[in-house]
Amino acid sequence: MSEAPDHAIAAARVFDGETFLNDRTVLLRGGRIADVTADPPTGIATTRLPPGAILAPGFVDLQVNGGGGVLLNDDSSLAGIGRLAAAHRRGGTTALLPTLITDTRPAIARAIEGVAAAIAAGVPGILGIHLEGPFLSPHRIGIHDPARLARFGEGDAALLAGLGARGLTLVTLAPEEVPPGAVADLVARGVRVCAGHTADDGAAIRRALAEGLTGFTHLFNAMSQMGPRMPGAVGTALGDGHAYAGIIADGHHVGDLQLRLALTLLGRDRLMLVTDAMPPVGDPGGSDGFTLFGRRIRRDGDRLSGEDGTLAGAAITMVEAVRHMSGRGGATLAQALAMASLTPARFLGLDGRMGRIAPGYDADLVALGPDLTVEETWIGGRVSAAGRHGNTVGPARFAPR
Repeated sequence: MSEAPDHAIAAARVFDGETFLNDRTVLLRGGRIADVTADPPTGIATTRLPPGAILAPGFVDLQVNGGGGVLLNDDSSLAGIGRLAAAHRRGGTTALLPTLITDTRPAIARAIEGVAAAIAAGVPGILGIHLEGPFLSPHRIGIHDPARLARFGEGDAALLAGLGARGLTLVTLAPEEVPPGAVADLVARGVRVCAGHTADDGAAIRRALAEGLTGFTHLFNAMSQMGPRMPGAVGTALGDGHAYAGIIADGHHVGDLQLRLALTLLGRDRLMLVTDAMPPVGDPGGSDGFTLFGRRIRRDGDRLSGEDGTLAGAAITMVEAVRHMSGRGGATLAQALAMASLTPARFLGLDGRMGRIAPGYDADLVALGPDLTVEETWIGGRVSAAGRHGNTVGPARFAPR
């Protein structure tokens, strides 16, 4: 891919990953941010955002099961992963981990190779893969297929780490369902490990933390709760002091009081917004739901559930999570934006190149309107092909000068 030409974006409000700056121009060169200045440069094509708009770092989503009508379990082709990423880009996500929920070992291998091919082909925004399962607790399985659960055995660490240096790998597992040393083995192979879908009272999770586990997947959901004497997964996550936690702020998975509690205890530096998105996101034909391993998943607005009422992932984009977290979850807008960008970038070890608007960082950006809707995105300095409603961005919103 050729380098993006030099150009600039001017905005009355720029969120730099930590705080808001007023009246700044962001200079882009070669796919990176060259400068952030209060003095607009001359002789460079400049896009001025409309009044009230915010320029922020592009969102980073660690948990994207599907989008654009695609479920990674069903379609790990280059075209399928491209549609998935494009659907979430319209919600402000410029970097993501396509997520494979509990499936067979051959399916895991296929998904890993599909993601590797997407990265090699330059599909915008693909960082690696998130393998959620199959080493999960049958007592906290959620919507995952219990027939596809597996016991951790010889060769499984190598399988999960199969993407290697081609991209990032995140694995969600139940610590009590893997033998001692398994987490340490995965970490030694370059894998990041989260606890999720776990029924553990806290002991196995503490062991996994000592072995290098660094996060918790969709906090409060599909995990053991805190009791008067046993911390469970929730209490361990909230009290650890070091681990990160993803959380689904959609108004269905986690109550607003719990969102506020998690933010109070973890802060914006360790609490990360995730979508846990499914195929209906960004799919005009997905209003009736979809099929997951033979089970019909119903959609009611932005709520997805099985026939028995079990929540089945979410139907939101990241910008909707930001709106909910800053509107009802107790976060300031700066906190919510950081939870959607800098914090997950830091968790992945990418905070030296993503999650900030600062010189040297990737030119992965999102322009938000006054109502916190996505007006435009840039990946590597390249503007998306479609604007807010899927139409080419016109001069009424983005006026070159």
